[in-house]
Amino acid sequence: MRRPVKRKTSIEPDRKYNSFLIAKFVNRIMKNGKKTVAERIVYTALDKAEKQTKKPALEFIDAVIENAGPQVELRSRRVGGANYQVPYEVKADRKISLALRWIIEAAQKTKGKPMSEKLFTEMMSAYNNEGNAIKKRNDTHRMAEANKAFAHFAW
Repeated sequence: MRRPVKRKTSIEPDRKYNSFLIAKFVNRIMKNGKKTVAERIVYTALDKAEKQTKKPALEFIDAVIENAGPQVELRSRRVGGANYQVPYEVKADRKISLALRWIIEAAQKTKGKPMSEKLFTEMMSAYNNEGNAIKKRNDTHRMAEANKAFAHFAW
């Protein structure tokens, strides 16, 4: 029997920019339900980015997500007793969530600065196509390229 289709939960857009993407970003940063703390971190980082790049925050974050998000990813598939890493194209919403996750993880790994500063640094490096989130995306693409021979198992 098939399992039921999962309903997508909708989130409210954030207060300052009225953007679902930034609201998602704030929710990913949030710990222990402290949303105002998470908002302050994200908004501070975005304000710094606006000043440095002289671009609106929404345009900046779109560019960051576009740079950090993967085009393909690997999924394990069991075929005839063997597990294969099969490359699949990434859907748009998954691309966003992976990019956000990688940027936040890279920022959290850095030590010795406030989180807003670390997040700003990581977003700027992703904007310039460098940094740990971009490295993670490139590694994913490289692995997918190496396992392209198993693409015919993607059905």
